[in-house]
Amino acid sequence: MDEAIGLKEVAERAGVSMRTVSNVVRGTGRFSEATRERVMRAVEELGYRPNTAARRLRTGRSGVLLLAVPELTMPYFAELASHLLRQAAARDCTLLVEATGGRPEVELELALGRTDPLVDGVILSPLALDDAAASRAAARTPLVLLGERVHALACPHVTIDNTAAAREATAHLLSRGRRRIAAIGRQTVPHAATSATRLAGFRQGLAAAGLVYDEAYAPAVDAYHRADGARAMRALLDLPEPPDGVFCFADALAEGALHAVRERGLDVPGDVAVVGFDDVEEARYTAPPLTTVAPDKRELARLALTALLDRVQRPEARTGTPAVLLAGHELVVRAST
Repeated sequence: MDEAIGLKEVAERAGVSMRTVSNVVRGTGRFSEATRERVMRAVEELGYRPNTAARRLRTGRSGVLLLAVPELTMPYFAELASHLLRQAAARDCTLLVEATGGRPEVELELALGRTDPLVDGVILSPLALDDAAASRAAARTPLVLLGERVHALACPHVTIDNTAAAREATAHLLSRGRRRIAAIGRQTVPHAATSATRLAGFRQGLAAAGLVYDEAYAPAVDAYHRADGARAMRALLDLPEPPDGVFCFADALAEGALHAVRERGLDVPGDVAVVGFDDVEEARYTAPPLTTVAPDKRELARLALTALLDRVQRPEARTGTPAVLLAGHELVVRAST
């Protein structure tokens, strides 16, 4: 469909001007929420799609953005990608999605925009990218970072307060009368920011209750998969005094921990209370349903996409003080505690 004809048809269906349609789908200008909803309903009903080539000729931008995450097989990243795809569609953008495997050379190539010349900007969740490489990427390509690791770069970083969230999860286990509380998710590899921030909150929660951190109750894991959680939980259950509460740094780890507890014929939460992190869909259907920290994934996606489009549309926004943009979180209490 030709973009001009498409705009006209959408405008007629929504009862607004073509300029208003253009402003709504690009997220620019002023319009009411009712107008936005009317326009987006017409966009969906008519199947309107922008003409990328025409836009590139007219504005110098393609409207194509790139999201790069470590793994799409991990439910958290799959759900976050889904939110970002919806946000991009609502802003008249095409979002490409890539998995980096956490490999620094892949993260750098994607951050530099070398994989696709049409890409206007990149949202990257880095695991291994070092600051020097990330600085080169930020100077060349409109870039927004996601995740726990904060780089000293002049580009926005979108995250939640992971340390506060972990502290709250630990306090919840304490409020349930648990005193031998373990953590599953500690990592010893470089740049393990998820581990570092959540372990810090865990230790703060223990200290606030007058409890001493014991590394025996925080076994190291290689990755945040179910198998890693199961292995760590088995090791904890083999201790002379097994834990009566466990805080897992990801729901996948918690799912593995629940499996290991059931293997031993123990009860959750009777023998061991379990808390996860991420509130992925599976957390509602584990046995028992999992208490977990729920990051506001929709807000993370909105903040990241808005920040990236601002950098794409305003080159002057690519320099200056880096901004850390925080989305909210909440502890969702279910039957596992």
